[in-house]
Amino acid sequence: MRLLDPASSVLVLVDYQQRLLPAIHNGPEVLAQAVRIAEVARELGVSVIGTEQYPKGLGPNEDAIRQRCEATLSKTHFDACADGLLDLLPLADSKAPRNVVIAGCEAHVCLLQTALGLLTADLKVWVIAQACGSRTAENQQLAMQRLRQAGAEIVSVEMVAFEWLRSSTNERFKRVLALLK
Repeated sequence: MRLLDPASSVLVLVDYQQRLLPAIHNGPEVLAQAVRIAEVARELGVSVIGTEQYPKGLGPNEDAIRQRCEATLSKTHFDACADGLLDLLPLADSKAPRNVVIAGCEAHVCLLQTALGLLTADLKVWVIAQACGSRTAENQQLAMQRLRQAGAEIVSVEMVAFEWLRSSTNERFKRVLALLK
């Protein structure tokens, strides 16, 4: 087991859509955690990719997510890999460690299936549980259990941020710390 390195990581934010979020259990907190990790990623130079499930029906991602993504993939499959996510990931160099930090909605559907697709593609997957939501807390918890059993690491925003930083001597430490408070 190794620590996350920002140079070999990408952040994927799955389906934080305007018409879906009001139905998500604890939706405002889930969104706030996703925005927090996106800000940390941007501060540390980690690419941020978003996905939107059938935006004609569910609307676009919340602006707070959309404006922090370098690219947003519109999809119809629940597994974003089936609609081209792998082609968007800046981890094509076979020599680079391949870490995908991921969070999203609904945890037991699109987030789960996308994470499983990434695992199938031999990527290391780190799921930020605090930034994942479903319509019910039970479905979110079941998704985290299943993902852990499938080989994903279940982590928090702060776990990822401090692993990316490595040290309080990192030149961006104070800026990242301010984002976490």
